[in-house]
Amino acid sequence: MRLAAPPTLLHDVIDDVADVVRLLEAHAPYTPLGGWYNPGADPHARTRPMWFQNDWVHDGEIATGSELFLRHPGYIEAAQQYYGATVVEPHSVYVNHMMALDAGGPAHTDNPRFHGRDRTNTPMWLLRTMLWSGLFEQFEIAQATAIWWLNDVDGGGLLYWADGPDQPPTEHVGAMANTALVGDNHKMFHQVGPVGPAGDGTPLVSPSAQLGPAGGDEWAVLDHGDEVFRAPLDAIRVSVLWKADVYRNESERDARQASPLSMADVASAFDADLRARGSRLRLDLDQLESPELRAAFALVYPEPRPVGALPSVYDR
Repeated sequence: MRLAAPPTLLHDVIDDVADVVRLLEAHAPYTPLGGWYNPGADPHARTRPMWFQNDWVHDGEIATGSELFLRHPGYIEAAQQYYGATVVEPHSVYVNHMMALDAGGPAHTDNPRFHGRDRTNTPMWLLRTMLWSGLFEQFEIAQATAIWWLNDVDGGGLLYWADGPDQPPTEHVGAMANTALVGDNHKMFHQVGPVGPAGDGTPLVSPSAQLGPAGGDEWAVLDHGDEVFRAPLDAIRVSVLWKADVYRNESERDARQASPLSMADVASAFDADLRARGSRLRLDLDQLESPELRAAFALVYPEPRPVGALPSVYDR
């Protein structure tokens, strides 16, 4: 699999940051990150760190005011230059709030999409295996990512492996306010570092907890009616992420969209590669939910563990 080029750092991204604060307030509350990092969690048990998230643009839904990021001309221009592309189609904007994390977030690449194959019709483990196998690059949808930061907080830097997972990471930390990194987070490992305010470990909340404004400049976490955390917004690590599909030109876009991958195509490509490797393993489409099949494929097509990755709060 090809590596991503180092990301581009943009400064003074938003003309009036107060506009973003108003957006954050208007679209509260925010709920704990879960998904594939914490599947099947008891909605009442306090098992999740205080990492809160909300989608502003997702599956065609656009929150009022989020065009500030969705159509940001600086992002579109940076993505065009980064990929040498003319077609940039923004499709997602989402927000992270993080606080009191005594370890890092997961060291990861963002989840891939392919023409004809995405999370709506293909198990996530298989999509990620398709990425790391390198067998499906001609079908992969290139996705530019911009990460923008509201403020500078205690910790909260971003580690990123611009030279590949077998080399030490670079860190963007300090002077992060109103900056953004634009690049390819689907092929570049990245990880959030520990976030203050520091205390005794990482407080946990239930999946039902909510973060929202609490008067003045303070925000609070409520969990089943209990206030479990309160801090000024300036003390909370706030980032806004933007994603766009990218094509070199309209002809490339049209050709790729006209040739979607079927599951039979995926199985055929894997089986041919496995046969060439002398392996008897095959992709049995009737066993995609089998942990044994997933584990067997992970041995043949392993996902790297990047050098210098920090322990993750989600590994506990």
